[in-house]
Amino acid sequence: MVSVSENIIAEGAAENKRLLQNGDKCDQYDYLIAAGCGAIGGIIDIFLVGAPGDSVLGKWTDQQIDNTVMAFSKKMGWKPRAGQENNVRSAIGFLERNFKVNYDQAKGADVGNLFKMNTKNHHMMSLAHSPDIVGLFFSVLNQFTSTSTFLANGQLITIQTETHELYGSNLVSKLFCGITNWFGHVMSDIAGSSGSKIRGTGVVMPFYELFGLCKFGRFRVEKDLQDLATIATRAFQNGYDFRFGLATAIPVAVTELTIRLIWSIKRYFYHHEPLSECIPTDKHQDLRIMLLIGHGILCAMDGADAGIRSGGNFLLFFTRMNWFAWTRFTMLVVTEVCIRIGIKNPLQMDLNVYKQITVALHTYLEKLQRIDFELFKQETEKYNQTVYMITKDSSPKQLNRILLNSFEELGIPLPWENHDSFQELMEDKNAHLVFK
Repeated sequence: MVSVSENIIAEGAAENKRLLQNGDKCDQYDYLIAAGCGAIGGIIDIFLVGAPGDSVLGKWTDQQIDNTVMAFSKKMGWKPRAGQENNVRSAIGFLERNFKVNYDQAKGADVGNLFKMNTKNHHMMSLAHSPDIVGLFFSVLNQFTSTSTFLANGQLITIQTETHELYGSNLVSKLFCGITNWFGHVMSDIAGSSGSKIRGTGVVMPFYELFGLCKFGRFRVEKDLQDLATIATRAFQNGYDFRFGLATAIPVAVTELTIRLIWSIKRYFYHHEPLSECIPTDKHQDLRIMLLIGHGILCAMDGADAGIRSGGNFLLFFTRMNWFAWTRFTMLVVTEVCIRIGIKNPLQMDLNVYKQITVALHTYLEKLQRIDFELFKQETEKYNQTVYMITKDSSPKQLNRILLNSFEELGIPLPWENHDSFQELMEDKNAHLVFK
């Protein structure tokens, strides 16, 4: 019997082969479209995103985050005084009071001076402040165990805190309260603190906190040489946070969406493909190549701009790099390499597993629906009566009589057919039992 894993591997190989042999080839117009869309994204990145502090789009995303925080605060019960309706600091203060956590140490003195930390970088060093699955995990863990977990000097450090009591009467309700508290606290920090007079440091971009593990490299920053973890922390302190991350995502989204849109329009009107074949999915080889070219152009322009404007200062180079764009480009490259060498996408493998489970469940459900439960109940009742009588009467003679009656009632042919009794069968040396 072929296992589910073997089926998935076979399906993955067949899918990869189909992706490479579907006949979708780029023509000269596809290359020009991809390069043009990537160049548009690069221009937006260079002139409108730039670096924290001088970013046109960064100011816009800051305002959108402020609006989101105020809207969330109102949903949570914030009632600003007259004239304070657009005061984001008041909204942040409300969230800080209502979503307190035990892992909000902000200075080195708060952790016994085990490591250096200040109000500008503690949101990066405290893992529970991260707006991703890492932050959610450590937030719930820290709230349940009254601890705080930090990434400092390339090491994972956990300290004990004051006892933190979660609301809820059981594990599920406490878990729900812990998750809610994590989200509310992240929202209170995402636009800076309530006491900041200028743009305060918010929270990190998803998974940016893992740069704290990168205690390697020697990069020049003015007259000093610093490792990657230190540079990433300094970039965060200079404004490379979640809000600026949204600004860096805009040129990436523009490049991605324009390529997919123009590809669909060209495929429908120029190649006259049916509408169902004009959906821009990764099964089309020409679209994948166009995305690679477009995002590659965007990253090339971003890297060139960062290199020229940084003047050899790696901190300036780091803050001008669009890490969102480079992450997207890396994902596209890895996906294409996996397809080329026959490795199935892990996410697609999971989806295939769920599909197979769903099909098996539907098949089993159909079989259950075809069962005559009334007949099944009647038959099992007969068996239950027989079992009851066997347990009640234990003598060999009575047991033999019960079994013979059960065979007759259930319509089961006796295994000693052509003989009047079992005794007669045993006396016939050429006879044998026949079970049907």
